Formats: sequence, C-alpha cells, structure tokens
Amino acid sequence: MISGPQIVRTLADLGVSHVVWVPDSTTGQWEDSLEAAEAIELLRVCREGEAWPLAAGLYLGGKTPLVMMQITGFFESGDAMRNVLFDLKLPIPSLIGYRGYLVEGSTDTARAATEPVLEAWGLSHVLIRGADDLPKLIRHWENCRDQNTPGVALLAEKGI
Repeated sequence: MISGPQIVRTLADLGVSHVVWVPDSTTGQWEDSLEAAEAIELLRVCREGEAWPLAAGLYLGGKTPLVMMQITGFFESGDAMRNVLFDLKLPIPSLIGYRGYLVEGSTDTARAATEPVLEAWGLSHVLIRGADDLPKLIRHWENCRDQNTPGVALLAEKGI
C-alpha cells in the first residue's frame, strides 16, 4: 500500500498543483496527507463527471491538475472525460483505483472491463501495485507529459 506521505511526495515531485478527487476506500486513506500538503490543493467533487471539466479549467489556467477516482467513477464520467481528453486534447493525468484487481478469482465486472475500456479509448496506462511501483508511475506520467498526452495510473485495490 502507498502511504499518504508517499503519494503526496510523488505528486509534488511531479509538479501536481491540484488533485481533483472523489475518494474511494483506498485513496480515502490519503485524505489527511493530501489536505495537509502545502504544494497541492485538494478539490473534492460530488460526481466523477465533474472532475474532468474542473481539471480542464485548472489546466487551461496554467495549473497542473490530477484527476483521482475509482474505476466505476471513471466509467460514469466517460463523456466528460472524452470531451476533455479527446475533444479538447488536454493531457490531464489520472490516478484510477482498479477495484477488485487484488481479489483472486474476482468476478467483479468493473475489474474485467477496466483494461479493455482503457485500451478502447487508446489511453496509455500503467499498473501500480504499491509503493515499490511509484518510480514506474513517475516514468509513465513524465513520458505522457513529454508526448503531451493523458496518462492513467491504475492503482491496484481489493474492492469487492
């Protein structure tokens, strides 16, 4: 598991200015650390579909936002995501909780659909299983930034 201080340090090192967030059971554990971070502003939204246009406005205003939510919320926010990432062509990164990934034999349809949906959208993604994978997350997002494309980091979770 990635601790709150570890994720804050990683995001700050990447220059993230804002985390646009709908917490889940895994990322919710980071709330105190994200709230206390001096270099990062935590912005909570009510629905996942609100996260993408808010992040777009921040990006267009010169900030470096990150969208953070669970995969079911990513599915729910697909149209807003499509508008921001593909119509507006904004390279906004996201950290998406990969619900059920860590459950052996999971029949969770969200787990089964995650990677095929990301591949269908053509979104570059990387799997993050824990703190040891943070360097992989950094390299992925730096590569996406260099290519001016959005990137998704999938955070392996237990979920259901």
